[in-house]
Amino acid sequence: MSTTDSQVRKLMEEISRHGRVGMASMKAGMDRKTGRKYLKSGKLPSELKQPHTWRTRVDPFEEDWPEMNKRLKDAPEFEAKTLFEHLLASKPGRYQEGQLRTFQRRVREWRAMEGPPKEVYFAQEHRPGEAMQTDFTRVTEFEVTIAGRPFAHMLCHVVLPYSNWEWATVCHSESMAAIKRGLQAAVFRLGRVPRFHQTDNSTAATHDLATGKRGFNKKYKDLVDHLGMTPRTIKVGASNQNGDVEALQGVLKRRLKQHLLLRGSSDFDSVEDYESWVQGVLVKANTLRSKRISEDLDAMRPVKVSRLPEFKEEIVRVSTWSTIRVKYNAYSVPSRLIGHFVLVRSYEDRLEIFFKGQLQLAVERLIGRHGHHINYRHIIWSLIRKPCAFARYRYREDLFPTLAFRKAYDALHDALNREIEADLHYLRILHLAASTMESEVETSLVLLEDEGAVPYIGQGPGRPTGARGA
Repeated sequence: MSTTDSQVRKLMEEISRHGRVGMASMKAGMDRKTGRKYLKSGKLPSELKQPHTWRTRVDPFEEDWPEMNKRLKDAPEFEAKTLFEHLLASKPGRYQEGQLRTFQRRVREWRAMEGPPKEVYFAQEHRPGEAMQTDFTRVTEFEVTIAGRPFAHMLCHVVLPYSNWEWATVCHSESMAAIKRGLQAAVFRLGRVPRFHQTDNSTAATHDLATGKRGFNKKYKDLVDHLGMTPRTIKVGASNQNGDVEALQGVLKRRLKQHLLLRGSSDFDSVEDYESWVQGVLVKANTLRSKRISEDLDAMRPVKVSRLPEFKEEIVRVSTWSTIRVKYNAYSVPSRLIGHFVLVRSYEDRLEIFFKGQLQLAVERLIGRHGHHINYRHIIWSLIRKPCAFARYRYREDLFPTLAFRKAYDALHDALNREIEADLHYLRILHLAASTMESEVETSLVLLEDEGAVPYIGQGPGRPTGARGA
């Protein structure tokens, strides 16, 4: 049984009391000779232990390590797995796949002892009210749904690095519109602005210069100037310079995930309800940082400007297809507007279409280019009179509003002899949905499908035997 540090401390204590080695050793629970050894050395057992510098088993890579060592010195960027796979291929039967972890540890030790210097990161001291950082983060892992439908989205996340005050708005892409909405929401929530606004090198904020550096886009610079801040960005490839907002994104996701668990559901009635819930969670988090937030606010300047409009206006003409094109995407509008010019307000998440100052409709904004959003209600009155146009209509797939309508068309196509007849009957279903309520028509289609009946509306040739009306 080995002697412990506590036993030697007891030995020293007893020797100090009476100076008798035998009695002190006995009370400390050790042999007299052992006691004398520790009294002579004046050290604890832990201080007498020698560091373990020898191997307890044979190094399986000893024979080939000189070659691996040379390869690592010539090219330190080699990954351990690549070298190990080379060993497996060049020395068949000598090594097993299960030895990968051992080889990785050996390479890791080589990098620590002989490898090239690593980049050093220097902790920065943030000053109150100096800067605000903005970044975007995806939250697909939350599986949020709006009224039961999956909601793919991002959060525009704004942080004050000194106090870690944070705010977030829902967005769909890393666009200039999203930055404008998110940044203004944070600034006007605070009522004060710092000296700098810092972001990464997203294309919404910066662009490539001929010098190879990144310059600020005019719209982004105008926004930051209007709010009274000076724009600054991080070096290309140096995301650590935006470290505070990057680190808090992980904290934000964990916090929101925990609150979703408490809520018991990730389904919300609307996007507005979901965003309000996110911001409610952040209000609670920010109350825990009140002292440093006060220091931030004291060092910042009051906001003295009004909020900029969070939309872009443009005048477009409605085509004979009853569509408009905005940002390279096509949207349908009521056919009564064909030939007229309409005012379009492009928000980050939606378009609002006005005619003579009156709002005609609002539609979800498409992301990317060459997309289309066609509402069958805008064109069905003309299409029902020209059913032959349906077969090769460019935006035909948009005329199946739900899966039930798609299945209904397939059932008609399988049951009727001619495609034009199936098209005509399906267009009558769409006409009924536009004239009444889509949800009621959808329910009828689902019931007919469950009964194995073909949905059929109206009189005319081609009605299958036993078919039932929708």
